[in-house]
Amino acid sequence: MAAQLYKTTSGRLFHAGQIAIITVGLPARGKTHVARSLCRYLRWLGVPTKVFSVGNYRRHVIGNASSLPHDFFNPGNLETAEARHKIATECLQDMIKWLQEGGQVGIYDASNTTQDRRKEVHDILISHNVHPLFIESICDKSEIIETNIRSVKITSPDYVGWDPEEAVKDYWTRINNHLEHYETINDTELSFVKMINVGERIIVNNVKGYLQSRIMFYLMNLHISPRIIYFARSGESMNETSQKADAELSLAGKHYAYTLKNFLLALREREKKERKEQGWDDDERMLTIWTSARQRSYQTAKPFLDEGFNVYHRPSLAEINVGEADNLTVEEIKAKFPEEYEKQQKDPYHYRYPRAESYQDLAY
Repeated sequence: MAAQLYKTTSGRLFHAGQIAIITVGLPARGKTHVARSLCRYLRWLGVPTKVFSVGNYRRHVIGNASSLPHDFFNPGNLETAEARHKIATECLQDMIKWLQEGGQVGIYDASNTTQDRRKEVHDILISHNVHPLFIESICDKSEIIETNIRSVKITSPDYVGWDPEEAVKDYWTRINNHLEHYETINDTELSFVKMINVGERIIVNNVKGYLQSRIMFYLMNLHISPRIIYFARSGESMNETSQKADAELSLAGKHYAYTLKNFLLALREREKKERKEQGWDDDERMLTIWTSARQRSYQTAKPFLDEGFNVYHRPSLAEINVGEADNLTVEEIKAKFPEEYEKQQKDPYHYRYPRAESYQDLAY
């Protein structure tokens, strides 16, 4: 695994400085999904990251959709332009303040649909020594947009208590208000990524740096279509305390493996029936099983293999290497490594036992 990561004197990782990710795009194109997912990923890497949503600021100041005139979001509406700009600027300034106080990646979740607005945001960030990266979400497939509106937008805080069909109608009005004024990014001096039709195609321009490359890697594997992932523990092995032993499943572990297979297949049938009752198309994906390369892990998956499902062994899914703490109980670790145990309790994410891995190592 990678060596222990370090922080610079600023407290930030990778010598990347302060980075602002600015979302761009029409409503219902997945901008907020990208922002929140990317935030979770970067935090998992140990990078101080926070999303600043202009929509949340607007709801706090003005209220939800029922409090707004029907053309509030129309960029051509000069009567509401000042209010929109004031709210967006307050959100941007709060993000800059947070970055200056020790944050590393701020995600500015807003539409930013015009070149003038993007230039204004870019220039403000540069003046505060923050590196901007624009992420534009583009979608020209109406079925994807409609699905996004129905599955996400009508359940947002904007539409609490609304009739679903009225909420959909109102949101389409919001989209159409932006269409006439929307300008895609074409300034090649900017650092930007264009995600087209939910990752069907990606365009990258002037993106540099290690952390930025990690962001790119994540975006290339991101999607907004719903997927179901099931997590299950492996069955009991013949030696539960030692990783090095790489023991086979015990009788109880083998029983668990068959019980797990029967439970999961029955669960998928129930979920399939519920989707049909709710009017969803039956587009169930084939179940695929991933295991580590440890014996107890792939033996737990054997009943699925016997049923004809694909089972893949991934060494990267192996559990954390506990080093010299292998084959020791918690009480034995306290007795043998009292100082190490205290350090681990204070910082479980970054700390390693002797000759071991940290959780942060696993993230890389």
